[in-house]
Amino acid sequence: MAKAKKGAVELIALQCNECKNKNYTTQKNRRNTQGKLEFSKFCKFCRKHVEHKEAKIK
Repeated sequence: MAKAKKGAVELIALQCNECKNKNYTTQKNRRNTQGKLEFSKFCKFCRKHVEHKEAKIK
């Protein structure tokens, strides 16, 4: 198995602010974006558009 390199780009999850489920994954460049990402995306559990905030992947 290949090891993941420790670089500027990391894999993150987007977590729903209402039901706290992790619905999406994306990549983020830590050098360019220091703050937490926040998007308005559709949550299939809440069945509506809700703010999703950056969370760590286990």
